[in-house]
Amino acid sequence: MFWKFDLNNTSHIDQLLDREGVTLRELMEEEDVLQECKAQNRKLLLFLSKDHCMLELVTLITEEPPSDLEEKTRFKCPNIACELLTSDVALINDKLGGDESLLEKLYHFLEQEPPLNPLLASFFSKTIGNLIARKTDQVISFLRKKHNFISLVLNHIDASAMMDLLLRLISCVEPAPLRMEVLNWLNEERLIQRLTELMHTGRDEERQSNASQTLCDIIRLSRDQANQLSEVTEPDPLLAVLESQENVAELLKNMFEGEMTEASVVNGTQVLLTLLESRRSGLEGLMDLYSQGCERSYTVNSSILRAIEPHLKDFQQLLLNPPMRSAILTTVGVLEQPLGSARLHVARLVASLLQTCDLSICQEICRLNTMDLLLDLFFKYTWNNFLHLQVELCVASILNHSACNFHHRYTSTMRDKMRKKNPENHILFQHCRLVQRILDAWEENDKIQAEGGRRRGNMGHLTRIANTVVQNLEKGLAHSQMNDLIKELPEDCRGRWESFVGDTLRETNRRNTVDLVSTHNLHSSSEDDDMESPFPNDLSIQQAFSDYQIQQMTANFVDQFGFNDEEFSEHDENINAAFDRIAEINFNIDANSAAFEACCKERIQQFDDCEEEEDIWDEKEINYATQIKSRSRYSTWMIYSSWTASFGETEVSSSSSWGGPPQQGGEGPQDTSWTSFTEFQPFSR
Repeated sequence: MFWKFDLNNTSHIDQLLDREGVTLRELMEEEDVLQECKAQNRKLLLFLSKDHCMLELVTLITEEPPSDLEEKTRFKCPNIACELLTSDVALINDKLGGDESLLEKLYHFLEQEPPLNPLLASFFSKTIGNLIARKTDQVISFLRKKHNFISLVLNHIDASAMMDLLLRLISCVEPAPLRMEVLNWLNEERLIQRLTELMHTGRDEERQSNASQTLCDIIRLSRDQANQLSEVTEPDPLLAVLESQENVAELLKNMFEGEMTEASVVNGTQVLLTLLESRRSGLEGLMDLYSQGCERSYTVNSSILRAIEPHLKDFQQLLLNPPMRSAILTTVGVLEQPLGSARLHVARLVASLLQTCDLSICQEICRLNTMDLLLDLFFKYTWNNFLHLQVELCVASILNHSACNFHHRYTSTMRDKMRKKNPENHILFQHCRLVQRILDAWEENDKIQAEGGRRRGNMGHLTRIANTVVQNLEKGLAHSQMNDLIKELPEDCRGRWESFVGDTLRETNRRNTVDLVSTHNLHSSSEDDDMESPFPNDLSIQQAFSDYQIQQMTANFVDQFGFNDEEFSEHDENINAAFDRIAEINFNIDANSAAFEACCKERIQQFDDCEEEEDIWDEKEINYATQIKSRSRYSTWMIYSSWTASFGETEVSSSSSWGGPPQQGGEGPQDTSWTSFTEFQPFSR
């Protein structure tokens, strides 16, 4: 037990500190040094805050350990040193943040030639980040004096720890006025423009990737903080630059200038997608948005769209001629020409652009026939569900948003004219042949499955696209114009579509919405059922009796039966006292007791002591009188339940006859003393 141990033993660290000439390395070898530090061990903190100890701790996290050390222990001390420096202890924070020589030692780490050791870079970033949050004024003042700080950080942007450091500068500075000063300082240092320059196709992929991720995180952090800090009236300067047409145009120029690579396309497109990011994602969020009206949609800065529009042709060319990729082996065979991340990101970009409901962008997409190319890819890469989702979002955007777009942008007279030929829907139904493609793909899949093949991987998304078309034909914002387009289809195609919608699609939807668990056998407990009959069927009687048997097997079982440890002693009278309480249990059923009794007699074999009946327990004679002391609670309950079941009693009360020898033929009054268990036939082991 815990009280057997001496909890007042002095810490071994205290004993070390009492020793003359103890070193920092000796303390760091102790397993509980971090725990003692965070527990504010005064002796330890005073020792750690000494000048030579702090200098040694900073040296450990900024200088490479000797290479001849064993690899698994080489970075043990640097790791412990970092944890001590970032343990969020005021004494250590004050010493580190207030001593400029220690800050200079830390800063010197950035002046090394790349690449940095990733572990040491993470220790440095964590330590500086902690100081930014805890000693903000001192550290920001120190860093602003270093004119090459941003240059050094970007020089090491291939280390993800440097990306974390930049984000801490943006997100961890408080209060709001000081944060705005930091943002203005970073903007003066042209942080966004320099990160954008790193997205050029000539840069190495690691730098491009980290620069892209940094820009995406800055966008999200700036927008989140602008929403949370409503009292800040001054706009975020970094976000303003990111959303400016000039910066977006520069980003696109870096993506497509020179020899285009998949990495530059993917990383640059991720930044564009973040700039276009709406408050909701996925098809369900999109449908919710439309159901609530287009005016609720997230408005994208028009400068972003104006910068992207001239480069839509470049993205179109990517769909036609993507960066070369070698064949890959998949679970369904060899894919000679994979879709690739570049084309997938282009599909995501097109879906996001269509969701903005910008007329000029939508018209350019229609003019370039981008949707036709995406549908080609949809039916070519039947197992790429990432692509299928983006194409589905594109179709949903066109069908749900196009009419709404015209509703908001034109007067009633102009809308009447434009509805006659909505360019988006016209392209989708006439040029892209969406209906015919759905029918052909469905019939081809049915043929493959009929021959024993597997169902194609895009059939789920194709079903949802078909349902979207049907829903918009019936009650969409442009349903009249869409119905006109359907009527313009060839007669045989129109007949196939009507048959498909009325039979095939309806059956598919029925199968997709069928309950996984059948409920037709579940008994209703409504008042109407109870009114028909107290016992409408045999199942209700069985259920009632089953409920009776287990009604006391609940959380209050012990309270009702009154068992406790003391009652399982060697004294018979204690056991008898426990059994006396069983008589207090009432079994009440809200029905005709006579009917219930008759049912019990019919379904449960009556107890009978007749000697001529075969007793299955003949070979195992049991004497209850000698075993009563060792009965468990469970056996006691089983005795009681089976006895009541055998006699079909509907109520057991304190006046019930439980004991004494059985009365003969009604002679004299019934004895109400305790029952003799030897009168019962054994019924269980």
